[in-house]
Amino acid sequence: MSETENLEAIRYTADVVVTTTNGYVLLIERGWDPHKGEWALPGGHIDKGETSRAAAVRELAEEASVYAMPHEVDQIGVFDRPDRDPRGRYVTVAYHLTVIPGIPIEAGGDAVNVRWWPLNGLPPLAFDHAEIIAAVERHLSDENAR
Repeated sequence: MSETENLEAIRYTADVVVTTTNGYVLLIERGWDPHKGEWALPGGHIDKGETSRAAAVRELAEEASVYAMPHEVDQIGVFDRPDRDPRGRYVTVAYHLTVIPGIPIEAGGDAVNVRWWPLNGLPPLAFDHAEIIAAVERHLSDENAR
């Protein structure tokens, strides 16, 4: 067996957890499969020549009309569990952005709806997005403990 026979195609994505200072998180309703009609974080594929951070803010603008500069989002972690996406192997870099309440939002791109949800009352989420949000909550707790 050659070395290339053991290689797996990996798709590279970025997701963004946007929270408000009063405990809400921004979610999009997915417009197509997988998980069509389910709630998820804004995010998507990283384009050729693009960094994950740049992709995160681009996807956020496209899907929710929330605009940020790349330096404004904080990297939370890399999520690469082999079964996290039914389409195959997807590795995502997750970012976090805190905004003040009342930021206007509008669905676009892959999103058919966009909404602020209370962190303590989330709907079922697509993919492993509940794990990503939990990682942000741990990160915020750690920051507040300092």
